[in-house]
Amino acid sequence: MQHLITLPVLLPLLAGIILLLPPCGKSLVLRRWVASFMALATLVASGFLLSTILSGGPVVYAIGEWQPPFGIVLYADPLAVALCILTSFLSLVTIVYASRGDDKAGSFYHPLAHFLLMGVNGAFLTGDLFNLFVFFEVLLIASYALLMHKKDKHTTKAALHYVILNLVGSSIFLIALGVLYGVLGTLNMADMALKVALLQGDDIYLAKIGGLLLLIVFALKAALLPLHLWLPATYGRAMPVIAAQFAIMTKVGVYAIMRVFTMIFGEQAGELSGIASTWLWPLALVTLVVGAVGGWRRKTCAVLVPTW
Repeated sequence: MQHLITLPVLLPLLAGIILLLPPCGKSLVLRRWVASFMALATLVASGFLLSTILSGGPVVYAIGEWQPPFGIVLYADPLAVALCILTSFLSLVTIVYASRGDDKAGSFYHPLAHFLLMGVNGAFLTGDLFNLFVFFEVLLIASYALLMHKKDKHTTKAALHYVILNLVGSSIFLIALGVLYGVLGTLNMADMALKVALLQGDDIYLAKIGGLLLLIVFALKAALLPLHLWLPATYGRAMPVIAAQFAIMTKVGVYAIMRVFTMIFGEQAGELSGIASTWLWPLALVTLVVGAVGGWRRKTCAVLVPTW
């Protein structure tokens, strides 16, 4: 049971590999059954993990028994595992729905869907900022290919914008990690939370710069205004079944903001406490309003245009 926390990440990874190899790689029917079964297995494993946490408390798992700050850890609490369950359920539903024929529109839909699931679940469960970057890249690479599943010029244009913006975001992410590691000497979130309150002098300003750079990256992933311009074109041009899977990716950005800016830059962070609160809540509320108005206008136009 101590290794249960790894299953929401390992099962989609195993599924993606199996789906690329014969005989699954050559049989669409077999690929559909295996993809659906493995998505269901990931959902069940996430459910068992939540039950374990609710009865015994949060779980910290040191990969290879290497302890922080040198080792990479996975951390599971009720919020993280609940999001894994939501992601696994959404993946299961979309994979089953796509098996009706949408998976024929392009190659490798099923393995890519599982690699996307692996990246999202890993981002929810990681306790290390560099590992968060790795899982971000896994889910983004899978999403690039899934967005191109529907092959037309409009989708290609939207995918180009999406890829460029996320490559810029990934570069900023690496710069932020370098700054924070140089100041704190660790990227383990729990360890960073202890060391950030002990900073003095110029190190405080460097850590603040690193934290604000992370906020920019996570705000881009979460489509927080004004970094939301990629989302309408990307979701609008993607196939509906793929847009449904993409809906959980913005939640990864929101979760990363919650985790980093409450755990590392929370109340215990001294002078760096609440460095994002000045902008975060107003921007979040404005994003909600702009998104609601945009959705209402699009729905209104869709109703009125046929009557003209």
